[in-house]
Amino acid sequence: MKKFFLDARELAHPEPLRISLEYLKEMTEDDYFYMLNVRKPIPLLELAKGKGYTLFSHEDKNKNWHIIISKNPQHNLEELLDV
Repeated sequence: MKKFFLDARELAHPEPLRISLEYLKEMTEDDYFYMLNVRKPIPLLELAKGKGYTLFSHEDKNKNWHIIISKNPQHNLEELLDV
């Protein structure tokens, strides 16, 4: 399983969305995308959900958002959370 990782906490709009969509296109069913961000990326989550991806989001105690996206609905994304 390959992890596509993006720390978007210091990236300016629209870079996080652009990079994320590139990663999603490259992923296979066995891969997953992991993003750290300072806000919940609603547009990304809506686009991914609309394309049938499985999603998990979590806000940690430091107010950082952990977003995990996979093409495979069998992945337990919560187990991949790195906090």
